[in-house]
Amino acid sequence: MALTPEDVINKRFQQTKFREGYDQDEVDDFLDEVVAEMRRLVGENEQLRQQLAEAEARADSASAAAAPAPVEEPIAPLAQPAAPAPVVAQGADEAETSSSLIALARRLHDEHVQEGTRKRDEIIATGETRAREIIAEAEGRARTIVTEAEAKERETIGRLEEAKTKLEARIEELRIFEREYRNNLRSYIEGQLNDLNRQASDVLEGSAPAGQ
Repeated sequence: MALTPEDVINKRFQQTKFREGYDQDEVDDFLDEVVAEMRRLVGENEQLRQQLAEAEARADSASAAAAPAPVEEPIAPLAQPAAPAPVVAQGADEAETSSSLIALARRLHDEHVQEGTRKRDEIIATGETRAREIIAEAEGRARTIVTEAEAKERETIGRLEEAKTKLEARIEELRIFEREYRNNLRSYIEGQLNDLNRQASDVLEGSAPAGQ
């Protein structure tokens, strides 16, 4: 199916998960330029087709106007009934001239039609080639934009995954530090309690009566 300007206007790309990438306004402006160029080429081709049709119509009219009128057979004078030979020669000359004019008109018409057809085909081929080049350029640019956007997205996701891994490692370090800190704190508190118990025992033993 041929690509039309409306296809370019209505084309919608999938949005990426992250904002990084090409400026959407810049991409829209470029696509607007592509649509304007395609519409110009389509209008130009239509105008050339109309001009060719008008030229063919004028050629047909010229051919019809160049057709000779029916040759009337001349009437010999009454005073000279014995001289028919010159009349026959004049009629033959007129018929030959008419045939030559018809042949010339047909030849000119055929040449004009052939030239118009050749010119039309050349213009259409040039327009179609240019349109294909513009479409190919637009599609290539679109593929490049999409590819670069996807690469940027993968790069961003990679950075986020790396940051996530570092955060998880940091969290694990904090958990280990917390466990060690709790164990050290527990040991310290237990040591302080044991010291207090020993000191209390020593105090009690020192205050007890000597005979006991």
